[in-house]
Amino acid sequence: MDNNKPIGIFDSGIGGTSIWREIHQLLPAEKTIYLADSKNAPYGQKTKQEIIALCMKNTDLLLQMDCKLIVVACNTATTNAIKELRDKYAIPFIGIEPAIKPAALNSKTQKIGILATQGTLISELFNKTAEKFQTTKIIEQVGHGLVQLIEGGEINSSEMTELLKSYLQPMIDADIDHLVLGCSHYPYLIPQIKKILPEHIQIIDSGQAVAKQTQKVLENQVGFSTEKENQPIFYTNTNPSVLKGILGKDFQVEELDF
Repeated sequence: MDNNKPIGIFDSGIGGTSIWREIHQLLPAEKTIYLADSKNAPYGQKTKQEIIALCMKNTDLLLQMDCKLIVVACNTATTNAIKELRDKYAIPFIGIEPAIKPAALNSKTQKIGILATQGTLISELFNKTAEKFQTTKIIEQVGHGLVQLIEGGEINSSEMTELLKSYLQPMIDADIDHLVLGCSHYPYLIPQIKKILPEHIQIIDSGQAVAKQTQKVLENQVGFSTEKENQPIFYTNTNPSVLKGILGKDFQVEELDF
């Protein structure tokens, strides 16, 4: 296999760029291609079959672009479709699921909160993971409307603040000491969330863990790029302005119909 082939990353929009950042920071020599399927966001309100079909469409496109490894940078997509993707395609896949384990193992109050999409919280994979930590009370909250606001560039809006307060206050009242962000869009809300949560509550997302797993798969299965540095490529199937706004002016974003 050509080690200098790109790593493909996809998400139901711009959220997975939080995962891309961690991968790019850890592995700057790797070429990355990012697909923002914003036209179909959010995945969290779709059926399992619809999610699988969208994941296969994204995978087919990344394979046409000659990717050596695919990161499913979406909790809903991972928890609903990773098994089907691994069954169908020979390429290695890295998924992302809510980091319940570190939160449960480190919780002093034995109460943790999870903010995620409906598609993640009702998935079989999420519930199997949650079952392993029965001594920990998991307070689940569907983040209705958060992805749409982020995709619309409304991260710091008053509407976002009010929604977050309504979702987080019951968790604070329940005495959680860890909040798990179960959607790759949500790390962009950390500054907002920190203003609402008491200081002792730790916020956990999966970005670093996914980057380390990517490094491990490259090391054991696929091989590292031999180039010094690579310019990432970003594709979106809607107006590129929000993605450009999140990434900054140094990165090239192209609109592509997929």
